[in-house]
Amino acid sequence: MTDAASRRWSDRIEHRDIVVNEVPGFRPLTLDLVVPADAPHPVPALVWIHGGAWQFGSPKQPPEWLMEADPFTAAIRAGFAVASAQYRLSGEAHFPAQLDDVRAAVRWLRRHGDTVGVDRERIGVWGESAGGHLASMIALTGDDQDDTRVRAAVCWYAPSNLLTIQSQAHPAGTIDHDAADSPESLLIGAPLAGNPSLGRAASPITYVTDQAPPVLLVHGDQDLVVPVGQSEELAAALTAVGAEVELSVVRGADHCFGGVPLEPLIRDTLAFFTRILTPDTGVLPPH
Repeated sequence: MTDAASRRWSDRIEHRDIVVNEVPGFRPLTLDLVVPADAPHPVPALVWIHGGAWQFGSPKQPPEWLMEADPFTAAIRAGFAVASAQYRLSGEAHFPAQLDDVRAAVRWLRRHGDTVGVDRERIGVWGESAGGHLASMIALTGDDQDDTRVRAAVCWYAPSNLLTIQSQAHPAGTIDHDAADSPESLLIGAPLAGNPSLGRAASPITYVTDQAPPVLLVHGDQDLVVPVGQSEELAAALTAVGAEVELSVVRGADHCFGGVPLEPLIRDTLAFFTRILTPDTGVLPPH
């Protein structure tokens, strides 16, 4: 923990700038971690992955619309630690760099979490939009052999299949996903329309197996940015192989759940994590 600055508050202990990986030619990658104060035993941790079309955003500056409901304080009160993961944006590096960076955050928690009051065997991932895409990617590709396996995932309005996202787009949708300058094309470093192999490699649905951890997918049916069909398609694929998946379609909600209250969706998310990650009220999935 020599790389981090720690501070104690009334309800939490905060560890900032924990270095989880050093990529040659790039600044050190860090995560910020908050742990409930005075917890009597190690607590499960939720790795939060921010959105922003893989082009924008920072774990250090959550958007105002999100912080009005403050899901992080809600998670602390529910007994979880929250780790905010940093990842390289698409203007800095192309996929799979973003996945590698999230893996590094999970790996650090799995290997060193006990030093900061985290139960290393109870790690979940939670992301929105581009962050939800990375949450599902780490959930479906994590491996115990390299300490990147997680036990649960919640993905809010996330892309799941880059090869079908344009065909599913809402009639009033605001993005041409196949365009050379679309977020998806910038993520893979080439026009999505002409590079299906790259799009497939960056799609969570490609990695669906019956070994997937429990997943909750939450998506608005009026999403003009990422069509709800993306979550419906991933839910169907997980169901087909016998994996545990829940799909919650939020009526009247646009991207970022615009048009509906956020607090009930946070409560549902934390209830899911509690059921899966808290032994007193749920059953841990097998390793």
